[in-house]
Amino acid sequence: MKLIHVKKLLSAIIVLFVFTLTASNLFAQTTGRISGKVIDQKTSETLIGATVNIEGTTKGSATDVEGHYALSGLQPGKYTILVRYMGYQSKTISDVEVKAGATTPLDITLGQSESKALSEVVIKATYRQESVGALYAIQKNSVSISDGISSELIRRSPDRNTSDVLKRVSGATIQDNKFVVVRGLSDRYNTASLDGSPLPSTEPNRKAFSFDIVPSNLIDNIIISKTATPDLSGDFAGGNVQILTKDIPEQNFVTVGIGYSYNNQSTFKDFKSGYRNASDYFGFDDGTRKLVSNFPTTTQIVNRQLTPTQTIQSIRSLNNDFNVYNNKALPGQNYQLTIGNVKEIGANKNRFGTTIALTYRNSQTIAPDQIQRFSDFDYVSSINKFSTNVGALANFAYSFGKNKITLKNLYNRVFDDQFTYRTGKNLGTGGETGDNRYYAYDLLEKGLFKTNLEGEHQIGEKNSKLKWNLGYSNVTNDQPDQRKVNYRSSAPGQPYIAQVTGLQKENARLFSHLNENIYSGKVDYNLPVDFLGKSNLKVGVSSQYRQRDFAARFLGLVYNNADQSNLERPISTLFGPNIINAGYYNLDELSNPTDTYNAKSYTNAGYAMLDSKLNEKLRIVYGLRVEKFDLNLRTAETNQTQPRSKLDNLDFLPSVNLTYALTQKANFRASYSRTVARPEFRELANFAYYDYELLATVQGEPTLKRTTIDNADLRYEFYPAAGQIFSVSAFYKKFANAIEPIIDDRNSSTTISYFNSKSAYVYGFELEARKSLDFIDESKFFKNTTAYANFSINRSKVTNPDDGIVRLEKSRPLVGQSPYVINAGLTHTEMDNKLSLNILFNRLGKRIFYAGGSTYPSVWESPRNVLDFQVGYKVIKNRGEIKLSGSDILNQKYNFTYELDGKPYVPSGLGNIFRNYNWGANYSLSFNYSF
Repeated sequence: MKLIHVKKLLSAIIVLFVFTLTASNLFAQTTGRISGKVIDQKTSETLIGATVNIEGTTKGSATDVEGHYALSGLQPGKYTILVRYMGYQSKTISDVEVKAGATTPLDITLGQSESKALSEVVIKATYRQESVGALYAIQKNSVSISDGISSELIRRSPDRNTSDVLKRVSGATIQDNKFVVVRGLSDRYNTASLDGSPLPSTEPNRKAFSFDIVPSNLIDNIIISKTATPDLSGDFAGGNVQILTKDIPEQNFVTVGIGYSYNNQSTFKDFKSGYRNASDYFGFDDGTRKLVSNFPTTTQIVNRQLTPTQTIQSIRSLNNDFNVYNNKALPGQNYQLTIGNVKEIGANKNRFGTTIALTYRNSQTIAPDQIQRFSDFDYVSSINKFSTNVGALANFAYSFGKNKITLKNLYNRVFDDQFTYRTGKNLGTGGETGDNRYYAYDLLEKGLFKTNLEGEHQIGEKNSKLKWNLGYSNVTNDQPDQRKVNYRSSAPGQPYIAQVTGLQKENARLFSHLNENIYSGKVDYNLPVDFLGKSNLKVGVSSQYRQRDFAARFLGLVYNNADQSNLERPISTLFGPNIINAGYYNLDELSNPTDTYNAKSYTNAGYAMLDSKLNEKLRIVYGLRVEKFDLNLRTAETNQTQPRSKLDNLDFLPSVNLTYALTQKANFRASYSRTVARPEFRELANFAYYDYELLATVQGEPTLKRTTIDNADLRYEFYPAAGQIFSVSAFYKKFANAIEPIIDDRNSSTTISYFNSKSAYVYGFELEARKSLDFIDESKFFKNTTAYANFSINRSKVTNPDDGIVRLEKSRPLVGQSPYVINAGLTHTEMDNKLSLNILFNRLGKRIFYAGGSTYPSVWESPRNVLDFQVGYKVIKNRGEIKLSGSDILNQKYNFTYELDGKPYVPSGLGNIFRNYNWGANYSLSFNYSF
């Protein structure tokens, strides 16, 4: 998105802030309200048109298309609620307490009438009993095997973004602090949606969504579906991550948050970087890093069509400030402003809701001693990372009668500017006595704009629903002027010579731009029918169109003079104005037709499913999803009529989910489904990118096929009390043509590419428990303490393809699959919930990072123990909260090594450490206040 568009968007949001503040009666409220949803206690389906009244008064409300009701303008005190709905037993709920200026949440369950007798039977319950019962129903009645986390649990954790939150979900872990791994399956086997429409890949070199760009305070809830149903996208094997952001709030509010963080190995330490602009702190480059509009074309440079004067002018138009600036790393900063407003309109009490938020984060972190000691390499690197994240959310919803229209907008921008200083030996080029000093300046700008228009309507008298969704997303991923320079000394005491007499990707200046547009739409229709008992028929169609343009240029200054003393200049003057003006540098470019590609894909789908309640205990959800997928990818070298990569697949994806209610508190579930995993654009594109962090070239494979997966699951779940659970699950997955990253080391330089394995399977077990500790003692201390843990054991086996390539490993575990995953936590509250304590622990087993090749076996990531905590204390009549948080306080190293048959593998040279580093422990202090 262009800067001018972003400025307009932010200006519009600020205007909306002012309007919302003016329109909101946020202060001096003397009345309160009761609101919630009315749901079927056996299916958790919302009931449209149910009447909710204050007993003994004329004050009442009818539920809307979401089953939502609201009783406003109530004086403080206790009330009794009466709920009625045709064909269901009426219910009264007593002891519902209303406080001034606050909303009392109350979800209500209704049971179907067992007879058609005219005499009415009224079920009685208290507020506490009904709250517990509603939570039971929602937990037990999910259609598929799934796990999730609510905004309340998010608020109680130190998590700042969605990737942190996902670490708490059973069977889920996070790779590289932003990519989700579900059931041990790597990010490429998972998919995600935001507010009902699919999320794109945010990465230029992998199929993955960077979950760290969605701030946690904007999330309403997250659900990970681990089994497929026909109404879900069929492109996943591990999990379908569904993120819902907030739309109509329960009450008006303004929340302001401010926080600062300290990193034990970065903050106030020497922080090195390239040049810095003031706009960097706001997430935008000011344009000085980008190529000027009249910069010479690739043809002009490669064919030497520039005059010496034009060459000098072109070089001078580049930003040649290679100074290494040294400052003190500042504490991390985090600012948030969120406004929520709900307004009832007309006698029917239609609701218009607004949720608007701005977020800002900035951090400066150092990984001081990254070690790479394998094959010919013996390097130690200092990595300095400057990160800015700015985000805006603007959600609007209007609920009228039995209809609801929602418009949700999200913009987020990530600005990561990294400087790396590397020293050490490369035996392949410098010999045992040679030494290197390597400088890398690398800026990555990522932007995501997403807008979503959704409608939900009741049609007819049978509680049937029509839902539709239109979505648009724009993803940008730019690397403006990634610069790399190496100095080499032939022996101790000898000068360091800049390696700029020839151009290679290891020392080139990269200018790349990725722009992707995604258009999506879907329609779902839900109709209650009498077939095999009470059933719901759901049918729908969806379509998605993706279009990506990518272009990269590898430019460089090549020294052309006989005076070699200039090559001994320090990095700050190596490309100084005097030497450039003297004409000592040529402008060169590495040109390859695969450096530019454009791609498009169409995914069209239709489905039909039936949700049948066969009797009081047995429920079955089954159906078929059909997906048609077409992909064309063309690089510049390819004939215009013949795409380099082409996929044309028609997939029939059946699924069945069975739930048997063993008791009122326990379920047994079983499911089968077929899903797929399709190649990502980057995995197909033959573009070769040198990754200086991995010391390898990353390149796509145009002949990849899509993966098909057969999935089977079993689960027992028990709910001892509201908000508590014990479950045991088992699963099995069989892959055909699994897509995996692999190390191709047949040549002198290492290439990381992708391939389809011959066959693969995964199976595993999961155990989850959440329980208060009141079974130890009935005292208040143990009642206010809840323990949480989930543990999974996973096993997999991959057989490498018979493609004529001799590899060290014939079979191995699936890439990214952990043999075990542990998440555990302990929460405690005191002083009527004013004081809260939360301790969280995560560990995952050793897993493959890259699959091995002919010379090197697989790269394995070693386990790490991750310990987080948060202490919160509410102040100022519970409107404010102070939080002290710590994340990754053990600060154990990330360790990646070459291993074969469980033992370190050293083929030659110096060792088996692929990478070894840590980012430090973070401690933060924040204050949030709600008006």
